Amino acid sequence: MEQTNLTKSRLAEVLALEKITAKDLEQLDPADQASLGETVNKTLHQLGGAERDRYLEKIDQIITACTKSDIWEHNHRLINDVVSDYLMRHGAMPPKTVIARETGLSRQTVTKHLAEYKNQPEFAAEIDQFKFIAPRILAQVFRHALQGNIKAARLYFDMVGAKKLQQAATVINEQNNFIQINGTKLNQQKLQQLSPKQLQEIERIVGGV
Repeated sequence: MEQTNLTKSRLAEVLALEKITAKDLEQLDPADQASLGETVNKTLHQLGGAERDRYLEKIDQIITACTKSDIWEHNHRLINDVVSDYLMRHGAMPPKTVIARETGLSRQTVTKHLAEYKNQPEFAAEIDQFKFIAPRILAQVFRHALQGNIKAARLYFDMVGAKKLQQAATVINEQNNFIQINGTKLNQQKLQQLSPKQLQEIERIVGGV
């Protein structure tokens, strides 16, 4: 019982510190370190605004890089949701005060996040995820173009850089499953085999340049 009370006393002393460091954890055994981690996570979920910022500063030296990454992603998701919703409803970017109020984050955190998010490794990883699925999206656009969707055809030509082909495309034949450009029929197989240089040559021919 005495040992348990002593342990609780040490844990309470660590939690009461203005800043907790890795050295402070050395006086706790593994079980108490785990309890400290649970307490920290629970407290973080309960706090908001500037109070949460102060607590994060307090535990900054004992949280792992993975946890910091999770916190950044959590903030990014909250901010992104509010911005997207506000844009849909008002057609403009929300003020930082609105983002802070809706997310529960401090205005300082919101301002810092918006100013620095492009330099974060997590943001680069998010962009890479979208790049990863880009070929699949392009294939879907191409499929709709072959089915007779004029807008999809124009978007496809714009995406592959063939703007003059986009202007020259006059007929998309749904039944025969090909795109007809000034009398030249290009089906899916042929278009997939074209290199950027060949596309440019077709542009030159059909565009009369």
